[in-house]
Amino acid sequence: MDSLTPPAPTIPIEPASPPALPEGPVCTQCAAPALVNWRRRLTDTELADHLALERERRAEARLLADPQRTPPPDLPLPTAQELTRIVYACGAHAISLEAAAHIHASACTAPNEADLPGCDCTPEVAPKEPLDVVPELPAHWIPGGP
Repeated sequence: MDSLTPPAPTIPIEPASPPALPEGPVCTQCAAPALVNWRRRLTDTELADHLALERERRAEARLLADPQRTPPPDLPLPTAQELTRIVYACGAHAISLEAAAHIHASACTAPNEADLPGCDCTPEVAPKEPLDVVPELPAHWIPGGP
């Protein structure tokens, strides 16, 4: 009767490390780290999904609101002209700097390789916003570049 026998040694099993994910946004075409971006309007499906989430958020805010205080205001839902989606691209899939300065249509083909460095839509003029940090740009985006 040997009750003091130590248990058999266990072999530690190290969990598999998850695959390395790129830091920050990636190109929508090839998943390489993004260098540039531009904006486009939401598709009908994206707009419907966004509005559904906004309605849910507002309903939850009304549900959780303090009944002894003024209820949250019932503001109009955003319209398609107020919403945009960011399109990210690597240097190889970047559109021209002039095209990126505008908001593109919801069905814009950029960054499809067949249309680069352009796209198949007529972009609208984007509002001017100052840049805090100058990003690294592809060579064909730099004035006087190739």
